[in-house]
Amino acid sequence: MPAKKRQNDPATGKKNKKEKRGELAVINSDLRDEAVQKSMRDAWQRKESNILLDCEPFPHCQITRFLQSESFVESLQAELLQLNFNSKSNDLYKFQQSDDLGERKEDHISQIRSVIFGEFRVWLSEVLQVDLEATVDISCAKYEHTDVLLCHDDELEGRRVAFILYLVPPWEVKDGGTLDLFSTDEHCQPVSVVKSLLPCWNSLVFFEVSPVSFHQVAEVLSEEKCRLSLSGWFHGPSLPRPSRYIEPPVPRHTHIPRDESLLFEWVNEMYLDPRYQARVQQEFEESSEICLATFLQFLIHASVFYMQSVPSCVQECWELLSSESFFILLSNLTGLRLHYLCGDEDESENEDGKSETENRGGEGNTQASASNTDADTSTTEKKDKGPPTCVGELRRWMHGDYTLLHDSVKREYALDLQLHMGCAGWKSEFGGFTSYIAHDEDEELLTVYPEDNSLALVYRDKDTLKFIKHINNSSSSQLSSQNTAAFYDFSFNYYE
Repeated sequence: MPAKKRQNDPATGKKNKKEKRGELAVINSDLRDEAVQKSMRDAWQRKESNILLDCEPFPHCQITRFLQSESFVESLQAELLQLNFNSKSNDLYKFQQSDDLGERKEDHISQIRSVIFGEFRVWLSEVLQVDLEATVDISCAKYEHTDVLLCHDDELEGRRVAFILYLVPPWEVKDGGTLDLFSTDEHCQPVSVVKSLLPCWNSLVFFEVSPVSFHQVAEVLSEEKCRLSLSGWFHGPSLPRPSRYIEPPVPRHTHIPRDESLLFEWVNEMYLDPRYQARVQQEFEESSEICLATFLQFLIHASVFYMQSVPSCVQECWELLSSESFFILLSNLTGLRLHYLCGDEDESENEDGKSETENRGGEGNTQASASNTDADTSTTEKKDKGPPTCVGELRRWMHGDYTLLHDSVKREYALDLQLHMGCAGWKSEFGGFTSYIAHDEDEELLTVYPEDNSLALVYRDKDTLKFIKHINNSSSSQLSSQNTAAFYDFSFNYYE
């Protein structure tokens, strides 16, 4: 890796070590030029573009050769690579990050911190005409093969300007890892990437944190190069923000009337056997989740997967999952009350005087299920609800796809169903799996991996959230081996 070769270069011998004692962190002298400062300041205020500044899709600036001394930058890179890095992974990102560098004592790290906190902060305050605080967040990030930071706006109380100093080897577009900037719609929601900035050695990018400053670090595609950077935020008065836009929810519907022959035609007869259903229900009640392999009959599964448009067989599968007979089947498999013909478990007492709902959410259950107290609350709420309903979608999953957690999503009890198609041989390192986590916690409760022709059922409570992990470039070879660029799933939510 070129970045590591620098620190091991034969030229960096004892003689050079003596010279390094005199190395200083000094920003590019061009930035001190009053004409440059005035040009930058005027352009920023008028939201116009000049050589260093671009205001589309939002104001940002790229400064090449930020530090004057090339040897200082190389020594800084070497110090940073010696730090301990923590692996970071959730719905939004996957990369490695150091602890905050505000108190590090290493020579070059201390110097760059002093320059950024001091001279550069004063310069930036003058250019932006904003009073930036002396407190600055700064850390080191390391992105390697398949690492990514997905679309976000950096919003957090007090953040005013974001900055990134790149310490990368020669970088090309094919290596990925670009800083992608998004356009936004009338609701200040991100739309698409309209500009990509290539990481460049000793270059610094900064931009104002605003309601429209949506950006991402594209997935790193190179298997050899390391995208090393120093990044953080200057704090100051936040820009005004409009009220958060909340998308209207997809309407739910009750079951549709379909002849039960559709159920017998499509579903593996094993799952229609009442004795087997009882076994499945017992297992589901213990863990609140289950995976039913080879759920669809073989010929039916093949006909759905190999049709690339939305033919009648796909429509029939949708109708199956929405049908009255399927609601009854789910009730038999899970013990949930998803049809009026099914007994009300919340009111029926078992021999021990406990309801089935209490058993399902009892002590010792570590999956995405409700606690006993929550179950009691749920019982009261369910009495006020109407008939069972569902909402569903057919999804196509390709390289680069993902979902994120959203605070605005209504949290409630639900039975999640996923029926995957075309993902034979899928590996966990590809991403694309469903991760269930506890609200406001990093703890992962359950992971559901794509499994061809397998029906995954998960009962979640109000404090359980879920997301689909970003599908990375490693998946491309697996999908191409099946002569397809994607796999599919039917995703439904059922409500008692």
